[in-house]
Parts: sequence; C-alpha cells; structure tokens
Amino acid sequence: MQHKKRLLILLPDGKIHKVSLPFLTMSFREAPLTGTMLAALTPSDLGFDIRLCDASVSKIPYGEKFDLVAVSIITGTAVEGYRLADHFRARGAKVVIGGVHATLLPDEASAHADSVMTGFGEIAWPQMCRDFCAGALKPRYDGGSPDIAGLPWPRRDLQKRFGYAMPNTVFATRGCRNNCDFCAVVGAKFGWHTRPVAEVAAEIAALKGSRFAFNDVSLCEDREYAFELCRALKPLKKKWGGLMTLKAASDEAMLDALAEAGCCFMLLGFESAHRNALVGIHKSFNTPDQYQRIVSNMHARGMMIQGCFIFGLDDDTTDVFDDTVKMIDELQIDIPRYALYTPFPSTACHARVEGQDRLLGHNWAWFDTQHVVIRPKNMTPEELDAGFIHAWQETYSMRSIFRRLSPKRHQFPVALVGNLAYRLYRRELRHDAHRFPLSPEDVP
Repeated sequence: MQHKKRLLILLPDGKIHKVSLPFLTMSFREAPLTGTMLAALTPSDLGFDIRLCDASVSKIPYGEKFDLVAVSIITGTAVEGYRLADHFRARGAKVVIGGVHATLLPDEASAHADSVMTGFGEIAWPQMCRDFCAGALKPRYDGGSPDIAGLPWPRRDLQKRFGYAMPNTVFATRGCRNNCDFCAVVGAKFGWHTRPVAEVAAEIAALKGSRFAFNDVSLCEDREYAFELCRALKPLKKKWGGLMTLKAASDEAMLDALAEAGCCFMLLGFESAHRNALVGIHKSFNTPDQYQRIVSNMHARGMMIQGCFIFGLDDDTTDVFDDTVKMIDELQIDIPRYALYTPFPSTACHARVEGQDRLLGHNWAWFDTQHVVIRPKNMTPEELDAGFIHAWQETYSMRSIFRRLSPKRHQFPVALVGNLAYRLYRRELRHDAHRFPLSPEDVP
C-alpha cells in the first residue's frame, strides 16, 4: 500500500493580540485565510493527509513526521518561521516557505527552505504540490498576481475551533491602491484585484452562523465594486465587518450602503492626529479635522469602530501619547489599537530609516509593530517604548473604557467584550521582559 503523504501547513506564532488562559488560547483577530486557502488549493487527486497549525492558537506538532511542510511568514514571524523550517527539514521533511516576507526577501528565505514561493499562491501552490509528488520540486515558484476568480472555498473545517474571536473570514479584494510608506502590501507590489461579486456572495451565503469578517486591506477602495458588493450582501441579512480607509469612510453614501448590507464594525487606520505626520507617511488623504464627523456618522449607522494609531512617526514628540489618548476618548473610538512605526523590508519607510542609520538592527523577530525597532527623531527609543506602554495602560483603564463606550450604542456588548480582552492584552504587554533590542542579535 502506497504511503499517504503528510502535509503540514504551518503559520508561526505572531505573539500579539491574543490572550492565553489555562484552558484556552484565543486570538482577538479574525481567523487567517492563508492556511485554509492553501489546503483548499491542494489538488485532491494527490491524496495528501493535510494538517493545519496556526501556532498562535495551537500547539506545534514538533515530534510528528511530515513529508512536506509549508511555512507562511510575515516579517514579525520570519525568525520563528525559519527555526521551524530548520526543525522539520532536520526531521526529513521537504520545506517550502511563502508569505509576504518571503515575497519581499526570497533569497533570505531560501537559506531555510527546499523551495520558496513568492506572490499569490493560486497557481504556484498546486504546481508546487504536483512537482513535489513527482520528485521534481523547484527551488523557486513565483505565483505573480494572477486573476482571483474561480477560487475554491477555504477549508475552514481544518482551523481550530474557538481559536478566534471571528472564525468566519472571507476576502473580496486583494492588494491596495494607496502608497502608505510603511505598508508591506505596497512593498510586495501586489497591485489591486477584485473577486467576482457573485462568487463572494455565494461563499458568504454558505457560511455557518450570522457573522463574518472581510480581511481585505482596503475593502472599499474601488467605489463601484463596493456598492455592487453591498447590493449582493443585503439580502443575506448577515452581520459583518472589515477594513476601510478614512477616505472611503468620509463618503456618506458608502456608509449608507454598508449599513444596509449588514456592516456593523470597521477597522480604520487613523494613524495620527497630526497632519504633518500623515503627510510624512504618504497618508495625506487622512484629514484629522474630519475624524469626529466620520466617527459620528458611523456610530449613527450602528457601526462599531476599531481605530488604529501609530507611534514613533518622524513628526512625533513625547506629547503624542497623551494627546492621542485624549483624542481617542473625545472621539469615542470603540476599540483603539496602538502600533509602533515599523520599517518592513522593501518599503519606503525602511529605505529612509536605514539610510538615516536609525534602525536598531535587522532581527525580524522584533518587527511585529509592538516593539521599538528604530531610533525616533524626537525622542529616545526608551521614551517611545514607555509612551507606547503608557498609552495602552491609559486607554484600557476602566475610566477610559466607559468614557468611550455608550450603553445605548448598537454594538455596546461586543465593544465591551473587546475592551476587556485588550485589558488582558495590556497586562501581558506590561509584563513583557524584552521590550526593545539592545543589540541586533536580541530576540524578544
């Protein structure tokens, strides 16, 4: 009897935005699509026994034998991903490394893999699987950025139950048309792509449960496509959320269409309250004097807002932390989230900061947006880190939570649970023994 080949699809632990309890580890985010989509794209006639492991919420099967191991990495998980790749290669598995970081730095990834996959996986992954089974695995596969129509539905049956705050994740678009200087999606040159609306709606209609999330970087970037999508979603009567720019959120007709289609929460990248800082990161389409109007308009339509803010921008001084916390309270952002300015490879941010000799090394383990990896212009790394921790502590004090949340708001119970979850996260952040690199070799 022929040996059934075992395939492990492995996502290294990102170690952020999750809570670990004795009986449960749960990510605050939506379930990732990478692993479930790769499983779905695996040719069924090859007869693989497929195992999916997102190490953020599941234990890694170190002691098991696999024939093929696929490791998908972003920059913050690259070091851990390489360690895992080396481990499974030493146990006799062939290893392929892909993901955004491998697309940005394929030569680096190749030192830890039998094969490296760049670009989209829709074409390259099935071909790689066939080559592996034929004993003809190539050292490099470039998926490019092909059409994303006619895709299979993700193998959600393989993902961990109760591992994610939002287990049902869908995508309708890929890439982004903007040019934010810190964005790895821009650095990877993914372009802009849309799935046929009918295919997206059919997948959503088949989902179990009444809630789902889009993981698109900028769902409403193409205005006409977004309106068409909303028309298709309206009769499904499901509740959902996603990510959109403030540019799209300032369009009241768009907000009306989203609300009618069941949108009840959105993540918005406010990034900063300072106009000069926004211009410096190529995000001048954010206009701080419009923030209050946008938030009020979204709340009036029953939408909960997760707002993202970045510290360590070139315009920031030590006043930015308290100013941002105060602004968030005044705007009544339902679930705020803080990140540190992080120069991902191949981005304009990285080129500038490296050219100014302000990088604190290239150990990618620190590049998770929650650790200081640069020397900021107007403060020390220590001041940036202390201010970052301070902002998390202040924003998720009970006083701030009840200042921002209104029991009369449609999504109050969900927003309250989200805030309590981030209270747990801020405690873990405060107790993190390794906050920023003292030398390029330090690992958090």
